[in-house]
Amino acid sequence: MGSVVTSETTESVSNAWLSAGIAGIAGTVVFGAVQMLMGATGVIAVAIPALYGISGPNLAVGWAIHLFHGAVLGLGFALLATRSPTRSYAEGVGSSAVLGLVYGLILTIPTAGIAMPLWLSAVGFPNAPPLPNLSLMAFVGHGVYGLVLGATYPVLRRLL
Repeated sequence: MGSVVTSETTESVSNAWLSAGIAGIAGTVVFGAVQMLMGATGVIAVAIPALYGISGPNLAVGWAIHLFHGAVLGLGFALLATRSPTRSYAEGVGSSAVLGLVYGLILTIPTAGIAMPLWLSAVGFPNAPPLPNLSLMAFVGHGVYGLVLGATYPVLRRLL
Protein backbone atom coordinates (compact mmCIF):
# COMPACT_ATOMS: atom_id res chain seq x y z
CA MET A 1 0.00 0.00 0.00
CA GLY A 2 2.80 2.42 0.89
CA SER A 3 4.51 1.95 -2.47
CA VAL A 4 1.32 2.84 -4.34
CA VAL A 5 1.05 6.11 -2.42
CA THR A 6 4.72 6.84 -3.10
CA SER A 7 4.24 6.14 -6.80
CA GLU A 8 1.18 8.37 -7.01
CA THR A 9 2.95 11.14 -5.13
CA THR A 10 6.01 10.92 -7.38
CA GLU A 11 3.81 10.98 -10.48
CA SER A 12 1.91 13.99 -9.16
CA VAL A 13 5.10 15.88 -8.35
CA SER A 14 6.59 15.06 -11.78
CA ASN A 15 3.38 16.27 -13.40
CA ALA A 16 3.58 19.52 -11.43
CA TRP A 17 7.15 20.20 -12.57
CA LEU A 18 6.47 19.33 -16.21
CA SER A 19 3.25 21.37 -16.26
CA ALA A 20 4.96 24.38 -14.70
CA GLY A 21 7.90 24.22 -17.11
CA ILE A 22 5.60 24.13 -20.13
CA ALA A 23 3.34 26.81 -18.63
CA GLY A 24 6.44 28.95 -18.07
CA ILE A 25 7.31 28.65 -21.75
CA ALA A 26 3.74 29.62 -22.69
CA GLY A 27 3.96 32.65 -20.41
CA THR A 28 7.28 33.64 -21.95
CA VAL A 29 5.89 33.44 -25.50
CA VAL A 30 3.13 35.89 -24.57
CA PHE A 31 5.50 38.08 -22.52
CA GLY A 32 7.98 38.25 -25.40
CA ALA A 33 5.23 39.05 -27.90
CA VAL A 34 4.05 41.91 -25.66
CA GLN A 35 7.64 43.18 -25.40
CA MET A 36 8.03 43.14 -29.16
CA LEU A 37 4.65 44.83 -29.73
CA MET A 38 5.65 47.55 -27.27
CA GLY A 39 8.87 48.19 -29.20
CA ALA A 40 11.29 46.43 -26.85
CA THR A 41 12.61 43.87 -29.34
CA GLY A 42 16.14 44.96 -28.36
CA VAL A 43 15.71 43.46 -24.91
CA ILE A 44 15.21 40.03 -26.47
CA ALA A 45 17.58 40.45 -29.44
CA VAL A 46 20.45 42.28 -27.73
CA ALA A 47 20.28 42.45 -23.92
CA ILE A 48 19.28 38.85 -23.18
CA PRO A 49 22.00 37.30 -25.40
CA ALA A 50 24.50 39.76 -23.87
CA LEU A 51 23.90 38.15 -20.47
CA TYR A 52 25.79 35.15 -21.86
CA GLY A 53 28.43 37.10 -23.78
CA ILE A 54 26.66 36.80 -27.14
CA SER A 55 26.77 40.00 -29.17
CA GLY A 56 23.61 40.92 -30.97
CA PRO A 57 21.28 41.59 -32.36
CA ASN A 58 20.42 37.91 -32.41
CA LEU A 59 16.68 37.50 -32.04
CA ALA A 60 16.66 33.69 -32.35
CA VAL A 61 19.26 33.23 -29.59
CA GLY A 62 17.52 35.85 -27.44
CA TRP A 63 14.22 34.01 -27.78
CA ALA A 64 15.83 30.65 -26.96
CA ILE A 65 17.41 32.06 -23.79
CA HIS A 66 14.22 33.89 -22.81
CA LEU A 67 12.19 30.68 -23.22
CA PHE A 68 14.72 28.79 -21.10
CA HIS A 69 14.51 31.44 -18.37
CA GLY A 70 10.70 31.23 -18.52
CA ALA A 71 10.75 27.46 -18.10
CA VAL A 72 13.13 27.67 -15.12
CA LEU A 73 11.02 30.37 -13.46
CA GLY A 74 7.99 28.19 -14.16
CA LEU A 75 9.61 25.55 -11.96
CA GLY A 76 9.66 28.12 -9.17
CA PHE A 77 5.91 28.43 -9.64
CA ALA A 78 5.60 24.65 -9.24
CA LEU A 79 7.40 24.92 -5.94
CA LEU A 80 4.87 27.53 -4.85
CA ALA A 81 1.88 25.68 -6.31
CA THR A 82 2.67 22.39 -4.61
CA ARG A 83 2.99 23.77 -1.07
CA SER A 84 0.02 23.41 1.26
CA PRO A 85 -0.60 27.13 1.91
CA THR A 86 -1.03 27.87 -1.82
CA ARG A 87 -1.84 24.46 -3.34
CA SER A 88 -5.61 25.01 -3.41
CA TYR A 89 -5.17 28.30 -5.29
CA ALA A 90 -3.22 26.53 -8.05
CA GLU A 91 -6.02 24.06 -8.81
CA GLY A 92 -8.55 26.33 -10.54
CA VAL A 93 -7.74 28.37 -13.63
CA GLY A 94 -8.92 31.70 -12.20
CA SER A 95 -7.29 31.43 -8.79
CA SER A 96 -4.12 30.00 -10.31
CA ALA A 97 -4.02 32.90 -12.79
CA VAL A 98 -4.16 35.33 -9.86
CA LEU A 99 -1.44 33.36 -8.04
CA GLY A 100 0.64 33.48 -11.23
CA LEU A 101 0.04 37.21 -11.66
CA VAL A 102 1.29 37.88 -8.14
CA TYR A 103 4.24 35.53 -8.74
CA GLY A 104 5.12 37.34 -11.98
CA LEU A 105 4.89 40.79 -10.43
CA ILE A 106 7.10 39.74 -7.52
CA LEU A 107 9.61 38.16 -9.96
CA THR A 108 10.09 41.55 -11.60
CA ILE A 109 12.10 42.82 -8.66
CA PRO A 110 14.85 40.16 -8.43
CA THR A 111 15.01 39.40 -12.17
CA ALA A 112 14.59 42.56 -14.29
CA GLY A 113 14.97 44.90 -11.34
CA ILE A 114 18.19 43.62 -9.80
CA ALA A 115 19.80 40.62 -11.55
CA MET A 116 19.62 41.89 -15.13
CA PRO A 117 21.28 45.29 -14.49
CA LEU A 118 23.98 43.75 -12.30
CA TRP A 119 24.63 40.88 -14.72
CA LEU A 120 24.76 43.11 -17.79
CA SER A 121 27.13 45.50 -16.01
CA ALA A 122 29.32 42.57 -14.93
CA VAL A 123 29.70 41.34 -18.52
CA GLY A 124 30.49 44.87 -19.75
CA PHE A 125 27.27 45.49 -21.66
CA PRO A 126 27.41 49.20 -22.59
CA ASN A 127 23.64 49.81 -22.33
CA ALA A 128 23.01 48.10 -19.01
CA PRO A 129 19.85 49.45 -17.37
CA PRO A 130 20.12 51.33 -14.09
CA LEU A 131 19.87 49.58 -10.74
CA PRO A 132 17.11 49.06 -9.81
CA ASN A 133 15.43 48.61 -13.19
CA LEU A 134 11.80 48.75 -12.11
CA SER A 135 9.91 50.15 -15.07
CA LEU A 136 6.21 49.89 -15.77
CA MET A 137 7.07 47.80 -18.85
CA ALA A 138 8.97 45.29 -16.69
CA PHE A 139 6.01 44.90 -14.34
CA VAL A 140 3.53 44.60 -17.23
CA GLY A 141 5.65 41.99 -18.99
CA HIS A 142 6.29 39.86 -15.93
CA GLY A 143 2.68 40.26 -14.85
CA VAL A 144 1.54 38.94 -18.24
CA TYR A 145 4.06 36.10 -17.92
CA GLY A 146 2.71 35.14 -14.52
CA LEU A 147 -0.92 35.44 -15.56
CA VAL A 148 -0.44 33.08 -18.52
CA LEU A 149 1.76 30.75 -16.44
CA GLY A 150 -0.84 30.57 -13.69
CA ALA A 151 -3.80 30.11 -16.01
CA THR A 152 -2.04 27.44 -18.07
CA TYR A 153 -0.62 25.45 -15.15
CA PRO A 154 -3.81 23.77 -13.83
CA VAL A 155 -4.99 23.00 -17.37
CA LEU A 156 -1.71 21.22 -18.13
CA ARG A 157 -1.83 19.39 -14.79
CA ARG A 158 -5.14 17.84 -15.91
CA LEU A 159 -4.01 17.13 -19.48
CA LEU A 160 -0.58 15.60 -18.82
